[in-house]
Amino acid sequence: MFDNICKFLAENFSCDFATWLLGEPITLTQLSPKELSLEPIRADALILLQSEQHVLHLEFQTQVDAEIPFRMLDYRVRVYRRFPQKEMHQVVIYLKQTNSDLVQQNTFLLTRTRHEFEVIRLWEQPTEVFLRTPGLLPLAVLSSTLDREAVLNQVAQQINNITELRTQSNVAASTAILAGLVLNQEVIKRVLRSDIMRESVIYQEILTEGRTEGRTEALLEVAKNLLNSGMQLEQVARMTKLTVEQLEQLQTQEESDE
Repeated sequence: MFDNICKFLAENFSCDFATWLLGEPITLTQLSPKELSLEPIRADALILLQSEQHVLHLEFQTQVDAEIPFRMLDYRVRVYRRFPQKEMHQVVIYLKQTNSDLVQQNTFLLTRTRHEFEVIRLWEQPTEVFLRTPGLLPLAVLSSTLDREAVLNQVAQQINNITELRTQSNVAASTAILAGLVLNQEVIKRVLRSDIMRESVIYQEILTEGRTEGRTEALLEVAKNLLNSGMQLEQVARMTKLTVEQLEQLQTQEESDE
């Protein structure tokens, strides 16, 4: 779920991510894995964004994965085959702190073959980087800080200043979910305004229930809150992995209950 939230942020605030990772506010559009010549290894978490001259490949990870170096090489070759003229920037972003040596790996090595990519460990990044643009605000609480609650308060203040209501709601909900990696729900509910998220602040509790019995019901509850916040059907489907048909049925049911 956490990588799906990050995927949503990267796709909907691509200019903010380009400014952070590429150093300039390039407008990026989504590149479908289907445009590449082979079936994707892990399409659910794959983020490919492109402009006329660049391809940005992002992988968000909450846990380490020894297969990442090969995956980065594999997609570099696939993109080169399809777009040999485009510069490609690949970044693996680790969300949750770990002592595993795997989070240090930024190279794939094979006999006479070497491929490098960038690795970002959020807990080592300065907080101010993520307070500059709306799309990066949900990542701020995961950055290098001794007081995560204080950072969450800063984020909440900036969310309150977002004038576009749908953007405000989506950023707030994303912040609540990602904050669940490092803060307990009582802190999150105390800091973030529930009226902005339309009661979406308890996502982490719902997700915890979803890991056990009742996973579908939990995901439907998450989907209902996201739909109520104004998020589009296709976006909710990508984040929850529910089908559009399931979401349409949920909307119909909600309307009939009103």
